[in-house]
Amino acid sequence: MAKNKSSEIPHYELLYIISNKYSENELSPIIDKVRKIISDNGGNISYSEEWGKKKLAYPIKHFRYGYYNLAEFDLAGEKLVKINKALQLASEILRHQIVSKKLKTVQVIEKEKRIAKSIVAKKDEEMKEKKGKIRDQKSAELKDLDERLDKILETDDLL
Repeated sequence: MAKNKSSEIPHYELLYIISNKYSENELSPIIDKVRKIISDNGGNISYSEEWGKKKLAYPIKHFRYGYYNLAEFDLAGEKLVKINKALQLASEILRHQIVSKKLKTVQVIEKEKRIAKSIVAKKDEEMKEKKGKIRDQKSAELKDLDERLDKILETDDLL
């Protein structure tokens, strides 16, 4: 039996940048405003994260910095246009992007975290090995240099 796609509520990810003209204390009402826009249109926010103040790749409306925020939510597709329009009209938001996202289970997220940790550990180990080899190489070069200097100093025809 085929799955009925219309019964599944799509999952979306929203990344938005709040203007740098606001202080960190003034961010909370703006973030609440975005959450209210989503919930008023029937959306259910499942995840939210504040990434903090970051430098923009290029100036947007004469701002070089902005506060990045991420939100994941479930919403019927036809309501997405209203949210998009409301975010475009919000003067506090410099840019936003909404993308459809595959919903991950807790097991998948944990597996990805374990893989990421093992990759980081492997890279750290490789860096330690490289540093050790460089240190050994430098000490060998110094010993060789010392031996050459000793030979030069031992000769009688210096003058």
